[in-house]
Amino acid sequence: MSRELLYRLVAVEKEFEGPSETLRILRKIDLDIPQGESLAVVGASGSGKTTLLHLLGTLDTASSGQVFLDGVDLTTLDNRQKARLRNRDIGFVFQFHHLLPEFSTLENVAMPAFIGKMGRSEGIRLAKEALEMVGLGHRLDHKVTTLSGGERQRAAIARAILLKPKVLLADEPTGNLDEENGAMIGNLLVSLNKELGMTFVVVTHNPELAGMMHRRVELRLGELYAL
Repeated sequence: MSRELLYRLVAVEKEFEGPSETLRILRKIDLDIPQGESLAVVGASGSGKTTLLHLLGTLDTASSGQVFLDGVDLTTLDNRQKARLRNRDIGFVFQFHHLLPEFSTLENVAMPAFIGKMGRSEGIRLAKEALEMVGLGHRLDHKVTTLSGGERQRAAIARAILLKPKVLLADEPTGNLDEENGAMIGNLLVSLNKELGMTFVVVTHNPELAGMMHRRVELRLGELYAL
């Protein structure tokens, strides 16, 4: 596999057994994602966007086909290997920030380092650096409950990029924000993609955010189309 590709999906399908029939969520998906690209995945609700993102992030497993990340077939990994990969190589941002209210902003952002058994001082150093990158260097010691919605999502992005993963996967990152904060988050993702050279895959209903990405694809009834 070419080292210029970060992801390659080959004939990927995902099915769920319903009470009376098998539901085909993804149908023979072939997709190449180069290193450093920003890709928007759009489509109607129920089209399979989040399912696709979960397969990219090893949060779910394909029913058939292969998903390669940097040459590694994710379908062959066990749960422990997947967990290590998620900690080291994949950053996640969701519609809801999933920050822990009992910890400070700095501690929340440092969590991936602590989970990865990195020394506390180094984890804190990286968290400060990541928060500076997203414009929250002045909010390090604040409880996340005191942050605005836009600030919380920026903190979640800082947490996702903390360990400089190979890819950031974002599921509706502006879906819970007003227009102004949504535009700010979109611009932040674009600048981080350029600055870090990190691959970004963004699932979104937001046409403005989708238009900021290098490339867009659409899922329709589980089938993938280029836009």
